[in-house]
Amino acid sequence: MKVSEVVPVKFVGGKMLILDQSKLPGEEKYLEMETKEDIYVAIKKLKVRGAPAIGVAAAYGLYVSTRHSHAKTLKEFRPEVKEVADYIVKARPTAVNLSWALSRMMDRLDTFNGDVSDAKQMLLSEADKIRVEDENSCHKMGEYGLTLLKPGMGILTHCNAGTLATAKYGTSLAPIYLGTEKNYDFKVFADETRPLLQGARLTAWELTKAGVDVTLICDNMASIVMKNGWIDAVVVGCDRMAANGDGANKIGTSAVAILAKEYGIPFYMFVPTSTIDYDTKTGDDIQIELRDGKEISEMWYKQPMAPQGVKTYNPSFDVTPARYITAVITEKGIVRAPYEENLLKLKERTVK
Repeated sequence: MKVSEVVPVKFVGGKMLILDQSKLPGEEKYLEMETKEDIYVAIKKLKVRGAPAIGVAAAYGLYVSTRHSHAKTLKEFRPEVKEVADYIVKARPTAVNLSWALSRMMDRLDTFNGDVSDAKQMLLSEADKIRVEDENSCHKMGEYGLTLLKPGMGILTHCNAGTLATAKYGTSLAPIYLGTEKNYDFKVFADETRPLLQGARLTAWELTKAGVDVTLICDNMASIVMKNGWIDAVVVGCDRMAANGDGANKIGTSAVAILAKEYGIPFYMFVPTSTIDYDTKTGDDIQIELRDGKEISEMWYKQPMAPQGVKTYNPSFDVTPARYITAVITEKGIVRAPYEENLLKLKERTVK
């Protein structure tokens, strides 16, 4: 299987389709998105997930949710679109690409001159641009990331930051795919990533389909594979990076970073510049999404695996402090400490 054959979000024949990742790996099923409620539930229930893919889905979702509007003028149309955007953005608060994509779409609409029909077409065109830009961004991150890796390396990854989480290629998995095309023969170890098992269900699935050598391990086995000398680098994605380089990613990421530091293993975080939130000063300011405790006690089991009524704590993300990150890989290049200063240079380059 080629990486291009896995498409988490697509718009074909006038229909917006998402690959229902909550059904993987057992069932490969595409769902049609038609309403704002469809989009909200798909994002909230992790039918589509991964910060970049969420951004792409939100952009297309804004279009399909408003394309049948009966508004006659832009003055009537804009408030309708904003209402939909304000609704969808509440689906998941941590992944910054959700608000970023919707804000970008609204900014284009706010400055657009023309009739409503043209405005609707513009929204579709902008969503297409966001998708294509993400594909190009991921490929560039893969190229930069590959310069940090060598053939035959053992690589640990956490959660899923592959093509399922983006428009194509992935962020942290992009260099693995590009390296595989060059016969780098990587040995990948995928954390299962409790409680939603994105590593087991998604990363292991897409890497296996692509012919990559992947070994699935439980999250609490990361330390022993590092101690055994099997891991030469850790690669992870990011859902929101603060201005100082603190990075929020799937729960358990910070523990892997601390272990990597202890064993002297480089820890690389792959971060599209759209995921850098310059308005958030530090990781302490990032809102962490709390999810239903049943994901811990009941999900995936035929019967509950915890005492009935036991309290649970189920944060979806944690924040890895910048001091544990060896380098941040973006589509604009590789960034190293001091992060607050060097990440700002990326923003200034974009502005200019």
